[in-house]
Amino acid sequence: MDLYSAQRIAEAEAARTGLGTGPNRRLRLTLLIGMPLFLPVLGIMILVPKSLMHEVLYVYEAGIVACLLHYAWVFTKYPRRASRPPYLTRDLAMGGGFFLPAMFFGFWPGMIAAPAWALFVGVAYAVEGMRERSGPR
Repeated sequence: MDLYSAQRIAEAEAARTGLGTGPNRRLRLTLLIGMPLFLPVLGIMILVPKSLMHEVLYVYEAGIVACLLHYAWVFTKYPRRASRPPYLTRDLAMGGGFFLPAMFFGFWPGMIAAPAWALFVGVAYAVEGMRERSGPR
């Protein structure tokens, strides 16, 4: 086994367990910070005066949009499955998880964009898999 193969195996194991490294780590942290944050946001909305409640919600909705844009940015950096680090496709598809907090607050753009993003990643993965099987033309 050469050094490159050993390094790829170590990267794959790190990506599979824990937070991983590189883009996998960034996407997982984005998901872990953005998704459960709706509970503290709900608490803040309860505690602030009614005049500020909508502003808190708008800031959180902007955060959901920023998280989804971060997922899109990582996808543009690694558009081909062959160039992606191990398990990055799975982490990209997890962006669909932002559907739940968007649905909780009734944020329609997030309710549409999050599942559409997961579907887009899945279709891109399937199309690339079929393209690889058919071979070069």
